[in-house]
Amino acid sequence: MAGLFGALQRPSLILFVSLLLLAFLLQLLVPLTRSSSISYSRDWRFNFGSDLNPKICIISTTSAGLDQTLPWIFYHKVIGVRDFLLFVEGKAALHGSFDVLESIPGVKLINRTRDLMVKQANSRIWNETWLASFFHKPCNYDLFVKQTLNMETGILMAREAGMDWIIYIDTDELMYPAGSSEYSLRKYLLDMPGDVDMVVFPNYESAVERDDIKEPFSEVTMFKKNLQHLSAETYFIYYKEVCKGNPSYFIAYGNGKSAARIQAHLRPNGAHRWHNYMKIPNEIISEDAAVLHYTYTKFSDLTSRRDRCRCKLTREDIERCFMLDFDRIAFVIASSGTTEEEMLQWYHKHVVWTDKELNTKLFKAGVFTRIYTPMVIIQSLWESGVFSNAISSSHNTS
Repeated sequence: MAGLFGALQRPSLILFVSLLLLAFLLQLLVPLTRSSSISYSRDWRFNFGSDLNPKICIISTTSAGLDQTLPWIFYHKVIGVRDFLLFVEGKAALHGSFDVLESIPGVKLINRTRDLMVKQANSRIWNETWLASFFHKPCNYDLFVKQTLNMETGILMAREAGMDWIIYIDTDELMYPAGSSEYSLRKYLLDMPGDVDMVVFPNYESAVERDDIKEPFSEVTMFKKNLQHLSAETYFIYYKEVCKGNPSYFIAYGNGKSAARIQAHLRPNGAHRWHNYMKIPNEIISEDAAVLHYTYTKFSDLTSRRDRCRCKLTREDIERCFMLDFDRIAFVIASSGTTEEEMLQWYHKHVVWTDKELNTKLFKAGVFTRIYTPMVIIQSLWESGVFSNAISSSHNTS
């Protein structure tokens, strides 16, 4: 089953996804048998889909607009996620976006209010030596600490709401439950042995084939596999070619994301892992399911990422702002007076995979994989009007 969904040819995949979506849409219609319309309450509606077990909650910290957050939310609803805790800033916190997101059943939004900042300023996280080197630094380090604090807050809220599992991912990531007989994250976690406390999902990183991507979730289907899902021999043989002149195999992180069973003394261990204050958790690494990371999928990501970090163009400041070497290099390219044409050439050389012969070689070696299922699900959601209906419904109730 591990390679089923990646290997499915598109016609059979479309049929499968159509049936999956039909089941999902029928779930959405259940409330209509009880009332004349779905109620988009401003409270957290945990009774929506209350028969789904286990109850999964995804936490994220996001400043993304509706073009990214709506597909992200509804895709995860399709694969069995019940509830979402979104710590919103930027575009996501703007009045129009906030109202739409808040109207979706199962979505709880948390603004970065003064009250929240005061509570988090008194968190025990600040006493943790494992995170101390990240404190009081700008940009990516600041975000990492903020994500960890939000995870801690999210644990309390998810426990109070009766959730069974908690996952922290960003809104440029999609869970990929390969290995589940129903392409269901809910089913995947339901089948976990009772003594498993945490599941690590290795990340697969997007490998874009064009420089004009507009909607990554609907257009990107090629991914680099994680070392955890490759043999060490294959990884090292093709390492240099996959690096593409970059500092490492992945241009972003490579240690995956994880799901944790809600239990006493659970704590965050950075944005990628969970831990427990009172015991060493029983953690397993998924052999088939993964998290898909859509990073630098748009050419405009070079400048938008630069604009999020007000860092000086000095080596010292750049190292204080960015954890990853690729982010540092990309910031320099986007900040040093380079023309748009020069930036595009750099983007092609280091990010875009246009060499079909090399791509085929990496596919045959098993380093690259083609994954269609998220694309087909999200394209089907666009075509079915789910996203436009969410927007119009929020306008009707506001």
